[in-house]
Amino acid sequence: MQRKATPMHSPLFDALTAQEISIASTVIKKAGIAGERPGFGSLFTHEPDKARLRAGERTSRQARALVLDRTSAATYDVIVDLDAQVILSSTRLVDGGAQMLAEEIEIVDRVAKADSAYVAALAKRGITDLTLVQLDPFGAGNIADVDLEGRRLWACVTYFRHFAEDNAYAHIVEGVIAIVDTVKGEVFELRDAGVKPMPMACSNYVAEANGPMRDDIRPLDIVQPDGPGFVLDGPQMMWQKWRFRINMHPIDGLVLSGVEYDDAKTGEPANYRSVMHRGSLAEMVVPYGIPEEAHYFRSAFDAGEYGLGRMANSLTLGCDCLGEITYLDAVMADDDGDPLVIKNAICIHEEDAGILWKHTDWVTGNVDVRRSRKLVVSFIATVGNYHYGFYWNFFQDGHIEVDTKLMGVVQTIAFEDGQTPVGASIIAENLAATWHQHLFNFRLDMEVDGWQNSVVQSDVDGAPVGPENPYGNAIRVTKTVLSTEQDGDGMTSPHTARTWTVINADKKNAWGVPVGYKLLPGWAQDTLIAQEPSLMVKRAGFATRNLWVTPYSPDEMHAAGDQPNGDRSGAGLPAWTAANRSVQNTDIVLWHTVGVTHIPRAEDWPVMPNEVASFSLLPSNFFDKSPALDVPDLSRSRCSSAGACAHCPPGQCTCGQ
Repeated sequence: MQRKATPMHSPLFDALTAQEISIASTVIKKAGIAGERPGFGSLFTHEPDKARLRAGERTSRQARALVLDRTSAATYDVIVDLDAQVILSSTRLVDGGAQMLAEEIEIVDRVAKADSAYVAALAKRGITDLTLVQLDPFGAGNIADVDLEGRRLWACVTYFRHFAEDNAYAHIVEGVIAIVDTVKGEVFELRDAGVKPMPMACSNYVAEANGPMRDDIRPLDIVQPDGPGFVLDGPQMMWQKWRFRINMHPIDGLVLSGVEYDDAKTGEPANYRSVMHRGSLAEMVVPYGIPEEAHYFRSAFDAGEYGLGRMANSLTLGCDCLGEITYLDAVMADDDGDPLVIKNAICIHEEDAGILWKHTDWVTGNVDVRRSRKLVVSFIATVGNYHYGFYWNFFQDGHIEVDTKLMGVVQTIAFEDGQTPVGASIIAENLAATWHQHLFNFRLDMEVDGWQNSVVQSDVDGAPVGPENPYGNAIRVTKTVLSTEQDGDGMTSPHTARTWTVINADKKNAWGVPVGYKLLPGWAQDTLIAQEPSLMVKRAGFATRNLWVTPYSPDEMHAAGDQPNGDRSGAGLPAWTAANRSVQNTDIVLWHTVGVTHIPRAEDWPVMPNEVASFSLLPSNFFDKSPALDVPDLSRSRCSSAGACAHCPPGQCTCGQ
């Protein structure tokens, strides 16, 4: 069935249903693509071209899959017409491969422990109980001297547990790297950089190992007796004046689309104005910084190599989420292309967000104050030792905050008595935590009051002293319209308070100013530290800048290309933007890199406290005045500056307010 729809709220962009996953995988299997037992690294909605939808063209519902041939290690990029149930295209990849299959974790463990050379390497280090050995697989794309052609390789780091529930990262087995081919079922190569003593002290984070517990924490209950203040209709959310759709993607994780804000006054017909067509993580990389044979290659493209959405946690009330919670399940394809439900993958709730606005009239003593409330949509993914929480926060004043929360256990390196570890922080006896980065790139497909947008870069400094600034106090704002992809350096500049605003030059507010939404970076503005000859520079080129601006293309969805697993071609943002296309008065996409450089502290061990990296999207002349003036005073009282009741005579309050 050919469907006609507008881009902002079209179900053509929604996640695949369980039935659609079954249809797509069945069509692929019947076509004989990727052999008799294809492995589905990812299976997701193939989103239509917005421009074609705007032009009124009809399109079918489509699915896309990255499928691994479990016998040849070849990956196929396949597009399926779900309505006609036929293959539209199937391309064997030349560079890169499908995301890791869940079964490959078990294969790595089984194959390595059956390899005599690996077992002997462990025995040299005094390890003979293989049931307590843990292998963490990294993609082999950064190991330049390994030929990936026709192979499915994972470079595995070894840890040891003293007992089944022990923290393995406290006991790293140094120097041994088993490069495992999960298709051929063999150890492709064993690299042994030499024996180092294994740290023996246990460092566990469970309550039983850290008592006695504090006894002065009182219950904190969050109660909404009338229920939550939002309306959820399938994937469509309506809250306060916001409207958008919520979906999960096996690679990107949480995806929000069709983001709009109702600018009508209460009681008037709705006037939804577009803000963003689609927002999600577009890729992330975690490069480690120890220049040693057994460490230099370690990095993780958590989305493109492992599939961040497939790693989503089933969230638990009172632990991961607190309050009046609504959960959404996620439906993914498992390794064999069958539907797999992740219960409670998405958490939705409201939070009190402190003061929204306040003013004390110093003449009258009257105080006006409004409490702020926010809607939080979130999910948490576990990728090996780390956990990442992604939180989209919507506020009553029309702004959005995106929080990335970093949690988990740091990667470790052993060192001997009398040594000072290089590239790592000492956290325990003979144990150090490696220095590393977390670099997240978010794809923000903006549509500010329509799709014809431009980007203005603003830099603030002091105007030169002279006739126009005789007193030296003048503040100057330099605004630069980015005309092409290569305009500007794409770097944050805290000393000039740099921001980027997406404007619609054809739409102006009441004061004649183009409407816009401003990207305000947070504190986490780091970019990639690795240098050539490291292959990370080419493979994670997106992380060399804080901001990229591209014209919308339906083929450009992931910052390092669609299949970075083993891809050394330099795909993604640097390759696309080399064309230096126009980005003025057109459909544009912002790609924002949020970067954290983690030099661990002793306090990050044995489990690190939650660290938050954020950015914001703020209305900038999108409205004629503050959109938060109609938020009611729920306290039903006005207080004087002295704290007395404004309704009763001084010292004679009887109203209880």
